[in-house]
Amino acid sequence: MSSPVQINHSTSQQKVGTLPFAALCKSLVTSGLFLFFFYIVLFDTHQYQPSDLLATVKQKWPSSSATKTSFSTPTNLSHIVFGVVGSMNTWKNKRFYSQAWWRPNVTRGYLFLDRPPTNEFLPWPSSWPPFRVNEDLTKMKTHPNFLKPTQVRIARTVLETFRQGDQDVRWYVMADDDTVLAVDNLVGVLAKYDHTNKFYIGTNSECVKSNFDFSFEMAFGGAGYAMSYPLVASLAGKLDACLERYPRLWVSDFMLFTCLSDLGISLTHNNGFHQIDLFRDVSGLLSSHPQTPFLSLHHIDTIDPIFPGKNRPDSINHLMKAAKSDQSRLLQQTICHHRPTNWTFSVSWGYSVHIYENILPRSFLRKPLETFRPWKSMRPPLYMFNTRWPTNNPCEAPHVFFFDSVENSTEKDQITTTYIRVFPRGLPACSSGGNHSADHMAKIRIFSPAKLPLEAGGRECCDVVHTSGMNITEVRYRPCIKDEVTA
Repeated sequence: MSSPVQINHSTSQQKVGTLPFAALCKSLVTSGLFLFFFYIVLFDTHQYQPSDLLATVKQKWPSSSATKTSFSTPTNLSHIVFGVVGSMNTWKNKRFYSQAWWRPNVTRGYLFLDRPPTNEFLPWPSSWPPFRVNEDLTKMKTHPNFLKPTQVRIARTVLETFRQGDQDVRWYVMADDDTVLAVDNLVGVLAKYDHTNKFYIGTNSECVKSNFDFSFEMAFGGAGYAMSYPLVASLAGKLDACLERYPRLWVSDFMLFTCLSDLGISLTHNNGFHQIDLFRDVSGLLSSHPQTPFLSLHHIDTIDPIFPGKNRPDSINHLMKAAKSDQSRLLQQTICHHRPTNWTFSVSWGYSVHIYENILPRSFLRKPLETFRPWKSMRPPLYMFNTRWPTNNPCEAPHVFFFDSVENSTEKDQITTTYIRVFPRGLPACSSGGNHSADHMAKIRIFSPAKLPLEAGGRECCDVVHTSGMNITEVRYRPCIKDEVTA
């Protein structure tokens, strides 16, 4: 009974021996691939965590349906993960700023703290970003060599945000806990970039000295900056080694800039981010915003409240009332003239209106009034932009009105914002403008479209509807005529 078995075995060996070598290799490769994909199907379920190898395979060779979804759908808010850097020592006073823009169950992201929250903040409210505690830096080999471990913690927050493992991410937006973000505008701006490429988007300081001390090509972290997913994925595996390579750097955003520079990444500038390396009254800057969507405001605690008669948190919440109605126009400057009175109206939508008793061109009014002071004392030039000095010349000094209320009318396709005078100008009328004083003006109503957002970088024109003797004036937005000149 054993003979047939031996004969068959001998026959099998003989057949294998007669197979060509190439066919044998092909058979083995086919069998190996079958077993490999069988392993994937069997173990890649919700009940098992796939191995690093399988995860790598899926990232390098995503399914065709996943690839199609990634490229065919426009970027929206769900594609952005926010990483906010905070500290338990300051969160009590700064929590108002994150709360002003965070949208529970809509925005995705985390607040990274240096230590766990105290009982004072527990249970943690849903109106705040969910918190995480930064990783323990003392476990890093070169921790004793770091000049500023606190700054290393801040620099690594982008890495720790990435490690949270959120799915379907296109952009990471990093900011401080005293930064206010315009998230709808961020979506619109980031949607214009190819998120599959490596982008580092932000702005430098308003002050020449700050940029000189670090770099004119660095995104200042407090203003906020955006990094595409592929860039963060590349940086994640190299950031710690880079920080260990430069242990004597002492500012977090310069650490990140240095590491990105070593990776061959340059900054894409966007003037909608605002570091606010300034002191005192920034109303002059906010009333002449660059012609680009407003994205962020930082250092709120180092400047005066942006609305007279309100504290800092209330001022920010007041600005966000306008933002909820139309972020695309927020702080965007629109200029028009009323020829019968020789008045010029400069509107910073949702923030302020200036009336000048003279016909002034846009080329003049787009320069901010220097109501503020620089972060550091130095010789001119102080700022990265041109300014106008405040003046007592009645033909160049504005009557200032601040945003008071907003009303939406979907039936009329109209948003009405109202601006009121807070204090008198205290100057005589402009004689060269015909002595048409605007001292009696108390309120201005601005009418803008509700269903047609302002395109990024675009401009609008307006018409003034004013009745002589009335203390209320209306300004109606309209599309500019082709090649219309505002002068």
